[in-house]
Amino acid sequence: MLNKPENDSAIILLIRHGATDANLQRPYILQGRNLNGPLSQTGIEQVSSAGQFLSTFPLDHVYASPMIRAQQSAELIARHHGHPVKTIDEIIEVDVGDWESKSWDSIMQEDPEQYRQFMANPAEVPYKAGESYRDVQDRVVPAITRLAANHPGEMVAVVAHNVVNRAILAHLLALDLNRAKDIRQNNACVNILRYKQDKLELITLNAVFHLKDI
Repeated sequence: MLNKPENDSAIILLIRHGATDANLQRPYILQGRNLNGPLSQTGIEQVSSAGQFLSTFPLDHVYASPMIRAQQSAELIARHHGHPVKTIDEIIEVDVGDWESKSWDSIMQEDPEQYRQFMANPAEVPYKAGESYRDVQDRVVPAITRLAANHPGEMVAVVAHNVVNRAILAHLLALDLNRAKDIRQNNACVNILRYKQDKLELITLNAVFHLKDI
């Protein structure tokens, strides 16, 4: 368990939502902001386990992306603390454009050149008719930083998405944004961020020990 932060700092628990059917199917399909389905049964179990793990943490607030999978995940965490789930529009998942609901195999076949360009430079080359990693980072990093600054002395859970989390974590790690897609973010993982002296830093990355039995 983490202790409540001092009044000059804040703790952000950045969590990826639980698995959906799209996450679990093989080959999996891209799930941006238009494929807006609920958690699968496995996803419910994953987030329930995360919620139980976090039940003893002194959480003051629970926030989430507006997507159903994030809201549902946040509610399973918030119910242990009696908090309402608040929405942060800026942390909605990446817009994957024309590649929504498609597998990478089909994308390689249908759009080989766009696929090649994206994989070589995802920081600047967008998903076809969608967003790039830079687009995502430019909207999510300021939103998370503002949130942390607005909650001194508090611990806040934020349920977001794979690409959103990767963009934030790449920034905190000072990692080339083209390498952000290599950052592992398991469904229902927990990342711990600390905000102090106007600076956000990463403490723990992709913690999943609460998921060992799922």
